[in-house]
Amino acid sequence: MLVPVVVTDAEGRAVGILKQENFEILDNGKPQIITGFDLIEQTAGSGSATAPAPADNSSGASQRVSIDRRYILLVFDDLNLNPADLMQSQKAATRLFDAPLLASDTAAVLSTSGFDTGLTNDHAALQRAILTLKGHNFYSRIDAGCPNIDYYQGDLIENKNDPGALEAAIDEAMSCANLGSRALAEQMAHQAARRAVSLGDQDFRANLTFLRSTIKNMATLQGQRVLVLVSPGFLTPTEEAARLISEVLDIADRADVTISAIDARGLYTTNLDSSERSSSSIIQAREQEQNRPSSMSSSENVMAVLADGSGGTYFHNSNDLISGLGALVDGPKFLYLLAFSPQGKFNGRYHVLKVEVNQKGLRLRSRHGYFAAKH
Repeated sequence: MLVPVVVTDAEGRAVGILKQENFEILDNGKPQIITGFDLIEQTAGSGSATAPAPADNSSGASQRVSIDRRYILLVFDDLNLNPADLMQSQKAATRLFDAPLLASDTAAVLSTSGFDTGLTNDHAALQRAILTLKGHNFYSRIDAGCPNIDYYQGDLIENKNDPGALEAAIDEAMSCANLGSRALAEQMAHQAARRAVSLGDQDFRANLTFLRSTIKNMATLQGQRVLVLVSPGFLTPTEEAARLISEVLDIADRADVTISAIDARGLYTTNLDSSERSSSSIIQAREQEQNRPSSMSSSENVMAVLADGSGGTYFHNSNDLISGLGALVDGPKFLYLLAFSPQGKFNGRYHVLKVEVNQKGLRLRSRHGYFAAKH
């Protein structure tokens, strides 16, 4: 298994001086033997930008990989971007192409709903394509539903058997439908929760399947491969979602594709806005207020996991989307590639991965875990 690792110091500067003996990989807490090691340094110039598979490199010498061709795929999550976030993302993304691309750069604009410009170095065509994007919220819940339940609350009710979430939905159903029967209100609550879960499941399946297919196609490109996901995030609370994420990272690591992500919400607030308050009862609004911080932060997890697991960067908590996108398309300056052979049973269970370094003051980004798929 290949584990890309990015190391920075306390100030966020890239570190490229470590060797194999500085690292340790823990699989479910058990130390693993590192069977391959490479340090890839991206430099401008002529040559190949495709990183080799990690070899038995006990010296840990840096390999300078000069960039003669770079492929940048800008992927907009138009299944989840609301109109305001999409507009801000479009403005920032068009600025990337204010100047013509370098002769060595080729880019494409894609969306998770299926839009694809194809690879080109025509910056004007890329800008026009970005501005034509529109939201396609196929899997969004209806805010006027009775009771008004989102994916987060639906998952709490149907998959996690949370009594508090169910009681709030029942109270909401009795209020909005003017019911006198609590049994009927409970039936309505479960129906609304199942609808919300179904839509949420379809949402993460569509996004992750799209990314898996796109990254698999990128494997044929000869050069540095960078995919930047522009998204507000989406919930991935189930084991099925975790398996899909693991598959995406498996393919990205084998294909040497760096996935970076930017939170299109910028600096967001967890407070309900006036429209959301007006469509809910006091009881349901109180439940949404309690769940909203966890729901919104949980939506970010998938972007952090994809970026960390492929050597990319997750840019968030900032309204400076222009600078954020500019930094993401450059990719990491130093990328450590560690390889090991999992020794545990391939029983289809999730394994927690942790990479440690024996020098103080350093920060690591690496893959969080994987599913040990049955042979």
